[in-house]
Amino acid sequence: MNIPSYKISISEKVKEYRQKNNLSQGEFGKIVGVSAQAVSKWEHDICYPDITFLPDLAKILGCEINDFFI
Repeated sequence: MNIPSYKISISEKVKEYRQKNNLSQGEFGKIVGVSAQAVSKWEHDICYPDITFLPDLAKILGCEINDFFI
């Protein structure tokens, strides 16, 4: 049985959106409700956002939750 493997692409989507909209990590963090340090950790794949943030992140980034998993 082959189980597909997925890559989590949250870091790429957050960084791309933030830079495209000329936002600092702190400014993006305020939009989402987290610290600049949390955004930095997401962008560097050190950790991922809490699952409860995914619907809001998808809405802000203009994508579907499934788009975070490729």
